Amino acid sequence: MADKTLKVTLVRSAVCSTKKDQTATARALGLRKIGDVNVLPDNPSVRGMIFKVKHLVDVEEN
Repeated sequence: MADKTLKVTLVRSAVCSTKKDQTATARALGLRKIGDVNVLPDNPSVRGMIFKVKHLVDVEEN
């Protein structure tokens, strides 16, 4: 059985009008520029990070 993954895409800028901790969270998810995509494991720590920047990203389950 393959592990579940999440495809996370940055759709809004993490630099302008966001708090520093949200910018750092987006960077920790591997997202730097608008349109960047990263495939991450589906676990509680990653889901918590995504929840923190949910207004900046789109998420697809794989």
